[in-house]
Amino acid sequence: MRTTPANAETTEDVIDLLRAQHGRIRDLFDEVLHSSGRERELAFRSLVKLLAIHETAEEEIVHPMARRLPGGDGIVDDRLEEEREAKELLAELDGMDTDDPRFLKSVDKLRVDVLTHARAEERYEFDRLKDQFSPAQLKGFAAAVRAAEATAPTHPHPGTESATKNMLAGPVVAMADRVRDMIRDARDKD
Repeated sequence: MRTTPANAETTEDVIDLLRAQHGRIRDLFDEVLHSSGRERELAFRSLVKLLAIHETAEEEIVHPMARRLPGGDGIVDDRLEEEREAKELLAELDGMDTDDPRFLKSVDKLRVDVLTHARAEERYEFDRLKDQFSPAQLKGFAAAVRAAEATAPTHPHPGTESATKNMLAGPVVAMADRVRDMIRDARDKD
């Protein structure tokens, strides 16, 4: 069942944008878990890329905004710990053969962790941010998230769960990731 809203790519509200991405992440987990062979591999590559880009943008744009809220530091610190743990498992999976018998069990654990994390973000961060910022501000934050995503790494890099670390390491790591992706894609065409 597809959970990604039809307007996911064009929404101008940062909260709607991020919730749409959470829907796409759910869809990709379903594709990975209910496919095999080349189809599973391609769905997993899409999932890895979306998770890496999405989390980087949240770490650079959304979490710093949420820190301004009452109790925001604790909320964000909890989300960052969840993101670090998910990145560690995702990095392990990223190097695993999608036909490995351990793969699906690990993907399912990651799915539970990521979807629990997404629900916590939506409940403790997104709803409060929507109440605190104007529609114009939320539109500006959506543009900032899209800009961060355009230059974000495409693979997980545990240990970079802060805006500062992402800004310092992100561009170089993102370039390396994107070159790695191009080389892999070129090999796949042969």
